[in-house]
Amino acid sequence: YAVKMLTKAKMEPEDEANLLEEVNILRELKHPNIISIYQFYCQEPDNYYVIIEYMQGGELFDRIVKKQFYMEKEARDLCKALLGAIKCCHDRDIVHRDLKPENLLLTSDVDDANIKLADFGFATHLVSARSVLAILECCTPAYAAPEILRHKPYGTSVDMWSIGVIMYILLGGYPPFKGESRTRLSRKIRTGRFEVHNEYWGSISSDAKDLISELLTVSVTKVRWSRMLEFKVIRATWVKVSQTPAR
Repeated sequence: YAVKMLTKAKMEPEDEANLLEEVNILRELKHPNIISIYQFYCQEPDNYYVIIEYMQGGELFDRIVKKQFYMEKEARDLCKALLGAIKCCHDRDIVHRDLKPENLLLTSDVDDANIKLADFGFATHLVSARSVLAILECCTPAYAAPEILRHKPYGTSVDMWSIGVIMYILLGGYPPFKGESRTRLSRKIRTGRFEVHNEYWGSISSDAKDLISELLTVSVTKVRWSRMLEFKVIRATWVKVSQTPAR
């Protein structure tokens, strides 16, 4: 087990409300690639205690730094796990809103692909399957979808953009959007323009690059952002393929 302790005196009422929503969401979600919550103690006078599953492998971010990049098979296996977890969320009209390698935890020190989705502090329910969220900037900027940075209403597709960024980092070893300041980073993300440099991407399959392009799209229709959603990504050629050539 792992214990998350939060001091009540340091929390604003909004923080406490967000914590309660996070706990309720974790209790609702049951999936092999979503971290489990075992107990929540809220009656203690000074602190809240959240008892969650212990993940021996630590954060995916640290593993990426150590490996530098993932082979396609490893990246595909990891993305399959992440897609299964996020489909579980979206099927229940839950948007995570903060997908990033730091919030993907590895189950062991030796398995590079078996992950569980964690940290639902920004997660929330949609009112209905067709609704969009009120304008709220809550994601980590480097993984935030353009519609969030443009302060536009948004829905579950913001998570798919973040998955596209994660997939790019896994295969390329660096992020698709970089900026010397938050303003410049935001400008690049809003345009959706990124490059795949042949030095790093020359041996990566066209199916992988095509899927990333589908996820990192900013095109918009009158109804919703026309980004590929999880049920289509799961059926994509790159995700379904049984073998991918070595890098």
